Amino acid sequence: MTPERSHAMRLALLLILATLAGVITVLGFAPYRIYWVMPLSLAILAHTLSRGGRQAFWLGYAWGVSSYLCNFNWIFVSLHDIAGMPTWLAGPLTVLLPAYLALYPGLAAWMTVRVGDRCDTPPWMRWLLLFPAAWTLTEWLRSWILSGFPWGQVGYSQITESALAGYAPVGGILLVTLLVALFAGALQLMLLTGKWWRLSLGAGMLLVWCGGLALKPIAWTTPVGKPISVALAQGNVPQSLKWDPISFESTLQLYGRQVADTRADLMILPETALPALFNELPPNYVQILQSLANHNGMAVAVGVPRRSDKDPNGYLNAVVALTTPGLPYYAKDHLVPFGEFVPLPWITGWLYQWMNMPMSGFSRGGENQAPLALAGQLVAFNVCYEDSFGEELIGPAAHATLLANVSNLAWFGRSNAASQHLQLAQARALETGRFMLRATNTGMTAIIRPDGAVDAIAAPFTRQVLMGFAEGRSGMTPYMRHGNWPVLLAAVLMLVAPLARRHRSMPDGRRRYRDHL
Repeated sequence: MTPERSHAMRLALLLILATLAGVITVLGFAPYRIYWVMPLSLAILAHTLSRGGRQAFWLGYAWGVSSYLCNFNWIFVSLHDIAGMPTWLAGPLTVLLPAYLALYPGLAAWMTVRVGDRCDTPPWMRWLLLFPAAWTLTEWLRSWILSGFPWGQVGYSQITESALAGYAPVGGILLVTLLVALFAGALQLMLLTGKWWRLSLGAGMLLVWCGGLALKPIAWTTPVGKPISVALAQGNVPQSLKWDPISFESTLQLYGRQVADTRADLMILPETALPALFNELPPNYVQILQSLANHNGMAVAVGVPRRSDKDPNGYLNAVVALTTPGLPYYAKDHLVPFGEFVPLPWITGWLYQWMNMPMSGFSRGGENQAPLALAGQLVAFNVCYEDSFGEELIGPAAHATLLANVSNLAWFGRSNAASQHLQLAQARALETGRFMLRATNTGMTAIIRPDGAVDAIAAPFTRQVLMGFAEGRSGMTPYMRHGNWPVLLAAVLMLVAPLARRHRSMPDGRRRYRDHL
């Protein structure tokens, strides 16, 4: 066998190994939640990088494409099964997002090898500094570039079963991501070192793990007032019927009955529960809901589109406080590309002729919206995937006693999307030390405690009102005070440490050789 053929076969095997490592990440996230799979997967990727350094980018890219395709296969469900896009178009578009997102693990892999080689770093520096830092920084980048898409960050795999979840209130999901990558680097380093290094690495990981266990029971926030009873509506209206004029009246009747039959301090109806602009609902319908709520002594907030106050031609994805004078509302600010607004319409607008997607041109609600006063609490709402962006929720949470999310995940059928979304909401509860109330159309409707634990959950794809209790909280977690900046600064310092080492003045005779520990 020629050297070229041998090299090609070796590279092919490494690419297959990196791809398989990406595939298994689906087991790390909800609904499976096998948290140890994620550091193992990254450790396998790190091992392929140590064997095929020159192809580092493509190894990281193969990991990313396979991981994101497996975790986000619900994109096809949304485009084909729900929006009605033909298979020949939905298939390639399903691959498009993972193909883009995979650039980031590819970049992290390239940085790990490229900087390590250029700076002649020893293995411990490459896997304990460069790899975790590059991975964390690129995960952060993909959470805000092109409006951001943080789903699938490796830190979410630790929520809430892993001890590493205890670090979420301290440094957010980005700190948890850094620690997962650090564990993966330590596992890779164990393959390259002797007994004492292995013992030291094992002791270090155990220390970090125990630190997470010690942090978990800490209550970073304090109770405010008495617990309130809450009711979270789950209408289970199929997406195919949601905007159908024939089903309009039955949908209004459904939520009217749920309000009439519910006794609680606070009731929340899901995203766009009322499938019409607020000011275009049938005459007296809002007054009927208000009368029913007042008769039951209940504050009610409902997801409903409404006209923009700033632009008479614009409309908002809003949550309206029906029982509060003046009908204050929260309007979604972080919109979903393609789903709620059309990016570069002169390029992408033609796609919509192949999709049944009503209400795809929302306006942004604006930053720094005040919490809604409901049932003696200040409730900071977020809509749909806004709870994916932890740092954006810090400001509203600081002025609120409760968090609430309204969603309509009927777009994703019976895929893993709803379970993954629940895991994101658990991370937000942990980061802010507050209850998170989730009212969804088809699931996962849930009450999440400040420690991230699910206190109550409705069976998905059922029509019901989830009842339970929530307690207002005040105070600030360390993450709320400082955001992502401490973790980002630490990652940058970890990344530049090899550069500082390279430029350190040392006599040639004492220069360390590359693989010396």
